[in-house]
Amino acid sequence: MPRPDLNLLVTLDVLLAEGSVARAAKRLRLSPSAMSRALARLRETTGDPLLVRAGRGLVPTPRALELRERVGRLVEDAEAVLRPAEMLNLGKLVRTFTLRTSEGFVETFGPGLIARVGKEAPGARLRFVLKPDKDSAALRDGTADLETGAVGRTTGPELRAVALFRDRFIGVVRVGHPLSHGEITPARYASGQHIGVSRRGLDKGPVDEALVPFGLEREIVTIVGGFSSALALARASDLIACVPERHTGKLRAGMHSFPLPVAPPEVTVSLLWHPRLDADPAHRWLRGCVRDICNDVINS
Repeated sequence: MPRPDLNLLVTLDVLLAEGSVARAAKRLRLSPSAMSRALARLRETTGDPLLVRAGRGLVPTPRALELRERVGRLVEDAEAVLRPAEMLNLGKLVRTFTLRTSEGFVETFGPGLIARVGKEAPGARLRFVLKPDKDSAALRDGTADLETGAVGRTTGPELRAVALFRDRFIGVVRVGHPLSHGEITPARYASGQHIGVSRRGLDKGPVDEALVPFGLEREIVTIVGGFSSALALARASDLIACVPERHTGKLRAGMHSFPLPVAPPEVTVSLLWHPRLDADPAHRWLRGCVRDICNDVINS
């Protein structure tokens, strides 16, 4: 059996990314006829039409959708292998790194990370942006270098991830709140008025599921989109907030925190990035800085 032409992988990657013979030809600096011939060879090699006409455009077949992520990873890995090794000079590094993080990450881990980066690479700058959702598009299109969060069903399968720390949910109230003293039973906890936290506006979560075996249900009087908003409300009222302990250490200053009387699942907070940056020396250095700072703060 003849060996396949591996150059077709690059062509296939661009065709599937562009969804257009003309745009793919322009990107690869080929004539439209040459790109059409390449598509014909790909169809023959894979035994699938890959892109089919739909109205005035082309749409990918199920086989093409299945191949898209795999082909992209193969091309990126090949480019990394063939890329000359670079010696990283942190003293001369001038670069802005964008990190998408959840609420509380900057307040808790930002000071140490900024100090570490400033000391080792004075020309590097960190841009922290709030993570409004779990969509991985920012990592794919390069508008974000790193992201922190829990790996879930919506996380892009091509993304790289490394665990940073485990976190658990705790209760938080203002100082002087009735729950700031005495034993907190499931019934006593559930009887208070609570703040729900959900970026999608959901009124149920892991804590509510953990209360079900006790036959209890929280009274959610308001729902907010983030932990800082929940803590601000709890600080100024008798409402009860439920937030991740390690993520919100600085945000909870001056408040009373307590272990929940039920045990919702712990969350693993991970560092995520796109595989095209795996071999980038500066990116690899920054990933190490984030892991070290998180480890130092958690164990301090």
